[in-house]
Amino acid sequence: MSTNKLKNRWLIAASAIGIHISIGSIYAYSVMTNPVKEVFGVEGSDIKWAFKLAILFLGLTTTFLGKWVERVGPRKSGITAGLCYGLGIFGAGLAAQFNSLPLFYIFYGVIGGVGLGLGYIAPVSTLVKWFPDRKGLATGMAIMGFGFSALIFGPFMQTLFEHLGVAPTFYTLGALYAVIIVLSSLYLQAPPEGYLPDGYVPPKQEEQHAVATEISSSEAIKSKKFWYLWTMMFINISCGIALIAAASPMMQEMLNYTPLEAAAIVGFIGIFNGLGRLIWSTLSDYLGRDNTFIVFFLIQIVAFYMLPKIGMEWLFLSVLFLVISMYGGGYAVLPAFVGDLFGTKSLGVINGRVLSAWAVAGVVGPTVYDWVKDRTGSLDSTLMVFSVFFVVALIISILMKVSISKSKKPSVITEGTPLKTLKV
Repeated sequence: MSTNKLKNRWLIAASAIGIHISIGSIYAYSVMTNPVKEVFGVEGSDIKWAFKLAILFLGLTTTFLGKWVERVGPRKSGITAGLCYGLGIFGAGLAAQFNSLPLFYIFYGVIGGVGLGLGYIAPVSTLVKWFPDRKGLATGMAIMGFGFSALIFGPFMQTLFEHLGVAPTFYTLGALYAVIIVLSSLYLQAPPEGYLPDGYVPPKQEEQHAVATEISSSEAIKSKKFWYLWTMMFINISCGIALIAAASPMMQEMLNYTPLEAAAIVGFIGIFNGLGRLIWSTLSDYLGRDNTFIVFFLIQIVAFYMLPKIGMEWLFLSVLFLVISMYGGGYAVLPAFVGDLFGTKSLGVINGRVLSAWAVAGVVGPTVYDWVKDRTGSLDSTLMVFSVFFVVALIISILMKVSISKSKKPSVITEGTPLKTLKV
């Protein structure tokens, strides 16, 4: 194979980072809550519905448009993501200018949410195909951008709101996001069939199972491994996002922080959210994806149980940041895990369907937290519930490991036996 015409795979990764940094600005949503609620004259909780809708449509898009993304390729789907996300943010400016809250929900929540979903999955399967030797590192680099974005765009958005006003800020951001995502998407391209990096020789076990593990999305969704993975992600996201949503009041309660001090720590949460995506996904190349999730759940069982009992500031924050790193790390390990289990041919579709867990968890996690906290008045009892959730997740992750071990056992396959009969 001639490599003269091949694109640089590290520039492909950089393009993916450009897309994810742009759409990851959704994590800086809290910056716009106060300025926007003043425009519409409503409570902050009303404004947050646009965020909830965006996360919901992100999950719905990854679930139902994954096949379309695989069919048209990363470039076209990435460009579409840029246009949708840019239009969603730009349209939020129109809604602010015309003082229409329903229009704000439609543009930011629905149209912007579709752009989020397309932008999230568009580069992922492409990266895994370009980096068969470093699947975890490759997806971690891109998805790290999603976690870091709030740290980059949060202060920038605040400056724009202060100097330009609400509607002009949305116009500016919408145009900026669209340009960055579209330009990044133009370089995206899947590698040639059978591509291997120079000097990389797949392990023999991988070669033996390569065809058997190329499983279609319809077959994957019928397998136990898919639902093990879906449940593992659902619990990891539910518990992590509940902690993120409650981080500021929790630190004020536990550490007697002022609201300003707690807000500063929330910024550090963004850093560890991003770092966790890179570090854990890279470690998963060496630990194995199944073992990485087992480590996640073992640590978080103890962390959620102990967190409300910790009185030392440095230890409390260390445990909190560790948990947040695993919340982010789960997203980054996922695409490589999907590739290991089901192959890369339908990776985008299968990964998108697993991410439907995000849409559900984004509602369930904070709701369970608020419900238990309101009724018990105890942070200890509340986090105990999530610790129990992680016990369930640990059991499922062990079942996943057992299932993977069984599928690796040599099977006697006679000539002419269709590979599709192999169980996953």
